[in-house]
Amino acid sequence: MNFQNLTKGIFKENPTFVLMLGMCPTLATTTSAINGIGMGAATLAVLIMSNLAISLIAQYIPAKVRIPSYIVVIAAFVSMIDLLMQAYVPDLHATLGIFIPLIVVNCIVLGRAEAFASTNGALASALDGFSIGLGFTLSLGTIGAIRELLGSGAIFGQTLIETDGILIFVLAPGAFLVLGYLMVLFNMLKKKLA
Repeated sequence: MNFQNLTKGIFKENPTFVLMLGMCPTLATTTSAINGIGMGAATLAVLIMSNLAISLIAQYIPAKVRIPSYIVVIAAFVSMIDLLMQAYVPDLHATLGIFIPLIVVNCIVLGRAEAFASTNGALASALDGFSIGLGFTLSLGTIGAIRELLGSGAIFGQTLIETDGILIFVLAPGAFLVLGYLMVLFNMLKKKLA
């Protein structure tokens, strides 16, 4: 596993800005930087654990029940993360709400299980989950920080600019605006660096 494979989730195969996967939690949970990072970290943990588990059991699963089996494995890890968040970060858990259990059907998690973990070894699959999860976390954290700064003048709840904020950035249309501009910026930078 080389450095490029480890960073592919951040640049080459970024789930948010390149693959455009996981748009529901991206748009819904990024009202603040902490919400975006919290959702991304929960997804990252599920990706690592489910990729690892699926890579270990994939050869024993009959083809007819492959996808349902993967969903059961993913659901077990999502349940663990949900309970841990409820116990240790109850405010964040309450804020993210239904989006934590919905990680089970997130295209990113199921897609990586099917496309990578089912055909690769345990270490490579765990590192793939880490790479993709880190890219997702950084994407959501960035979107959340920009929306929070423009919407309230703060990041991580710390006021940086004394302002009333621009309400639209805290609301749903703000998520679309910030995501759209960041996708353009990300892809322009990617082309220049290529």
